[in-house]
Order: sequence, then structure tokens, then C-alpha cells
Amino acid sequence: MERVDIREDGAGPSIAEADVYRRLSKPLGTEELALNYAEIEPDGQLGFDYHRHRDQEEVFVVTGGTVTFETEDGDVRVGEGEAIRFGPDEFQLATNRDDERATLLALGAPRGSREIQYRRACPTCEEETLQDLEFDRERAVFEGVCTECGEVAVEVEPS
Repeated sequence: MERVDIREDGAGPSIAEADVYRRLSKPLGTEELALNYAEIEPDGQLGFDYHRHRDQEEVFVVTGGTVTFETEDGDVRVGEGEAIRFGPDEFQLATNRDDERATLLALGAPRGSREIQYRRACPTCEEETLQDLEFDRERAVFEGVCTECGEVAVEVEPS
């Protein structure tokens, strides 16, 4: 049995973009499940941009406030006490469009997803494209590599 205080910082590079983001998997010793706690201020988001995990399903449990998920089927509002699931390859982005802070738990399986794609504008292609997320360990930055032209479309320093 392991126990963790979700108010303490977790370790590891992230581009979660949330105002508070705690990685709970490692301190709890989960092997197959990624578990994170997040707090999103009004007009904030969880995640760098609209994305999908090619190799992971995700469940979000809203523990406070309301979170709006941008999806391919349109926006879905999920309130306190509700949960939403995304299967592998389903695009989504969690945002807080309300006036109060939102809190949620994010669960993903299998743990350690590395196949993440973003749908964003590519400056080289001059249009919206799919971009594979890669972590350049030497420079310690995440790179969005355009699947159309192969160029690095964006670099993000982990928080």
C-alpha cells in the first residue's frame, strides 16, 4: 500500500499547462496506470493543445467546478462528480471556461504513453497538420514534429 498527498509536487517533465499539476503514479507505485491531479484556473487548460494518445485511453473525473472538453464531436461540459472517457486516437483538450477554479483527476492506461499527436498549425506547411510529440533529451524540450513536412513546428519547454 502507498499513500500520497496530492498537494505535493510530482516529478518529471510535463507540458500539462494546468495551474497546478501533480503526478501521482510514481509516488503511488502504479505500474500500468497513470494518475495525475490538476487544477485549472478560469480560461486555463490541461494539456498543451488539442491532442490524442495513440496508445492510451484516458478517464477524467471532475472533482470541482466544470471542465469543457473540446472533442471531434463538439464541446462537452463535464461537471463536478462526473467523468468522461477518451479511447486511444480520440482527440481532446480540457479547458476551464467558467468563472471558478476546476479540479480533476486524470487517469490513463497504459501508463507511460509516448505516442501523442497534436493537431495544430505548422508554420512550414502554412496549414493545420498532425504533429508527433517528441522529447529531445539533449536540449530538454518537447518538439512537435509535423507529419506532413517532417519539420519541427513547435518547441515547448517542460514545466
